[in-house]
Amino acid sequence: MSIIAREKKPKGGGQSPQFKMRIDPALKEQLDAVAAEEGVSLASWLKELARAALRQKGLEPKG
Repeated sequence: MSIIAREKKPKGGGQSPQFKMRIDPALKEQLDAVAAEEGVSLASWLKELARAALRQKGLEPKG
């Protein structure tokens, strides 16, 4: 089990643009459950996954 630290202060002063996507309700339920197990919001969990994917490609995440 990995631990993802909750962001205490949003990067960019909280002025980040919203990103909307449509997903199957059953998939969202699974994602919500995994994020909750790790003690973070779904948005924070997805952002950390995206940052990890960028690092795997040799890119340093910005923000």
